[in-house]
Amino acid sequence: MDKIIIHDVEVRMRVGTVEAERNWPQRLLATIELEHDMTQAMQTDDLEFAIDYEKVVNRLREWGAKKQWHLLESMASDIADMILEEFAPFSVSVLLKKFELPMTAAVSVHIVKRQTPLKREN
Repeated sequence: MDKIIIHDVEVRMRVGTVEAERNWPQRLLATIELEHDMTQAMQTDDLEFAIDYEKVVNRLREWGAKKQWHLLESMASDIADMILEEFAPFSVSVLLKKFELPMTAAVSVHIVKRQTPLKREN
C-alpha cells in the first residue's frame, strides 16, 4: 500500500498527568503515516485524488490547540481518529514525541489505526 509520511511536525498541545503540565502548550513532534491508494493521483497528477498533507498538518495544529489530554496515548489515539474521520486513509500511524522527561532525549508513543470495513465502503 502507498504511504504519505509527514515527519516531525512541530505542534504545541496541552498534555500531562498533572494540571501544571497542562497549563501551557508543550512542544511535541508528530510523525504521521497515512496509507492511501495513490494510483489515481499518480495517473492524473491531480491533488483531488490525493490526501493533501498540508491540510492534514494545518488541521492537526488547529484541532489540537483547542484540546488537552492527560496521556500521550489518548492524544495519539484521538489524533488518529480525527485523521481517519476527516481524511479517510486506509490506515494512519501516529508517533508522538514529548521532551519533558529529565535525562531523556524524548518519550514516544506510537499508535496505528485502520478504517473499519463499513467506513471504507462509503
